[in-house]
Amino acid sequence: MTHTTPQITGGVDTHGQTHHAAVIDSVGRHLADQEFPATIRGYRDLLDWIRSHGTLVAVGVEGTGAYGAELARVLTAAGITVIDVDRPDRKTRRMKGKSDPIDAYAAATAVLSGRATGVPKSRDGGVEAVRVLRIARRSAVKARTQAMNQIRGLLVSAPAMLREQVAGLDRAALIRTLARLRPGNDLSRPLAATRAALRRLARRHQAMDAEITELDAEIGPLVEQAAPALLELFGIGPETAGQLLVSAGDNPERMRSEGAFAHLAGVAPIPASSGRTHRHRLNRGGDRAANNALHTIVLTRMRFDDRTRAYVERRTKEGLSKKDIMRCLKRFVAREVYRALTTTPTERTTQTDLVPTA
Repeated sequence: MTHTTPQITGGVDTHGQTHHAAVIDSVGRHLADQEFPATIRGYRDLLDWIRSHGTLVAVGVEGTGAYGAELARVLTAAGITVIDVDRPDRKTRRMKGKSDPIDAYAAATAVLSGRATGVPKSRDGGVEAVRVLRIARRSAVKARTQAMNQIRGLLVSAPAMLREQVAGLDRAALIRTLARLRPGNDLSRPLAATRAALRRLARRHQAMDAEITELDAEIGPLVEQAAPALLELFGIGPETAGQLLVSAGDNPERMRSEGAFAHLAGVAPIPASSGRTHRHRLNRGGDRAANNALHTIVLTRMRFDDRTRAYVERRTKEGLSKKDIMRCLKRFVAREVYRALTTTPTERTTQTDLVPTA
């Protein structure tokens, strides 16, 4: 009698300090589960433990974009097929309960059954560098906006002497003027305290402005290096290109088709037909940051791109609303972006999607 090594599937429920792993066989029977520390040594022990139960087919990891990011990188580097698994929905949790072993077995079962098929982002290249720098930039932009809003709020109720001093100034001149204010030493007076607060807020605005400029200088070359073809498309600058790169990841080939990318960006049309009405509606799902980037590109093209303006005019005469036209344009842009991200220069086509083929 010959003995063959059983094929197994792993599942991991990830947390900040520990990861709980589980193993099932080829028919879904629960074999074992165990907890490991979320450290480099723990990741290696987890992989060795799973492999000790048989021939490993794939591992489903919950949270590959958060707590499971490093584990996914370690498993991928070891040649293991890693599948991104969503957490169980609320209905399943109400019926089966919630615990680390239950979630780990559920992750393995989702992979074995084929319900989970998504390939996680590799997060090991230039796009990951763009992502982390964009987080710092987004934080600086929010802080600058908040400082500006607080300045305008203080000026509304500020003493007339101070309001008249800065009346009519544009934003840049206003910040420069407020940053040079001298409140004096006696902050018990409302006028002096208001000057001190406005000076601090103006200098914070200047600091955030300088930080954003530095980050733009750092992010720009990384975006150009990662996807030069993306920046060649009309209406796409470093900011929108950076967001689209982050949404696609370092391994955009994980998306099976441009339709999959459209779903990821939330621009795939959703059927909304009923009876004699046949139409599609806007997609409210997907990555909303990527959708916002496509929206910005479409607005730019509608204003400055001749072919897009001609398309809008033609579709308007056909009876489409502006919202439906923008939905179509987002889908067209998503197709161009996908081609720029996944094809070589010789494979790209110059055929425009806004004009019917001959």
